[in-house]
Amino acid sequence: MKIAIPIILFVHGLIHLMGFAKAFGLVEIEPLSGPISKSWGWVWLLAALLFLVTFVLFILKKDVWPVLAIAAVLLSQILILTVWSDAKFGTLVNLIILIAAIIGLATQNFENGYQKDVALAIEKTDFHTDTVTEKDLVLLPEPVKKYLRYVGAVGKPKVYNVKIVFEGEMRDKNKDWFAFTSEQYNFFEDPTRLFFMKAKIKGLSTYGYHCYKKNKASMSVKLLSLLPVLQVGKPELFPTETVTFFNDLCLFAPAVLIDDRISWKEIDDRSAKATFSNKGTTISAILHFNEKGQLVNFDSNDRIAVDEMKTYPFSTPVKNYLNSNGFNLPTYGEAVWHYPDGKFVYGRFELKEIEYNVSEFEKKILSFY
Repeated sequence: MKIAIPIILFVHGLIHLMGFAKAFGLVEIEPLSGPISKSWGWVWLLAALLFLVTFVLFILKKDVWPVLAIAAVLLSQILILTVWSDAKFGTLVNLIILIAAIIGLATQNFENGYQKDVALAIEKTDFHTDTVTEKDLVLLPEPVKKYLRYVGAVGKPKVYNVKIVFEGEMRDKNKDWFAFTSEQYNFFEDPTRLFFMKAKIKGLSTYGYHCYKKNKASMSVKLLSLLPVLQVGKPELFPTETVTFFNDLCLFAPAVLIDDRISWKEIDDRSAKATFSNKGTTISAILHFNEKGQLVNFDSNDRIAVDEMKTYPFSTPVKNYLNSNGFNLPTYGEAVWHYPDGKFVYGRFELKEIEYNVSEFEKKILSFY
């Protein structure tokens, strides 16, 4: 679609120039057998320009292209009716463009909900200039202290939000892997996680939005942004997404582990148990570290598998630590369910971009076919 639609728009626009040329006698147009008045000729030119401008807007990924495409299709169809015997097959092309425009509008509307939530959360974030100090680490277990020193949190500004971009692949049980890209924003003062994903499943664009804010969590997945594939907003989802939120915090915003909503119990020199509370919900996890101080795995028994609505042990082993925007962070991780019949890896994630303390929302089109 990313390639086919602009080609169709461009060629269809050029074809409409034939009506203009016929009306003004610029060239002899055999496919148009009947006469076309000069008044209608200007309308053919307008339709051509609408398609060509839509082509440019599509290439530039501008939000307005679907609206202009619909206007072009409506005008084109009127023109086709005036020369039906010669141009009736243009109706099929118009139908293709119309379907693409409707999908485009639906995609924009779906993603705009996510973007509005992000913009509002950024606006409400209260940033300070405090830094993380050794004093902040005093009450933490020794392996967690070592981890914060290793990642480089000490001496850097405290973290109030984080933007993360992933690429990877996911799958459901007994199904094939599908590729995805995702963008998410996590906010820590008022725990919030806004996660938007674009995927291709059997060649079809599929979009998902996970929203965790206030005391609610929801998950919406739509095929072509139109057809609901999964809609979950049950209260049981909130503890699950609380685990996911805390997992993100541990792996990609470790500076926030000094938060007093987290209580700790040291297990040994390479592991510690964390208990995190938010809006009356309490979850726990065990963090595992290696000799370097790297966090290498996160285990929790408080996450629900949405497809079955049952709780199973959940873990996220990570590796390939690199310096990312000033912090030493894992750049590859897996999401794993530990079912009674064995371990099942359902997600593989590669870190592509990370940014801390985002104070302005820059709108980008993540879900553009």
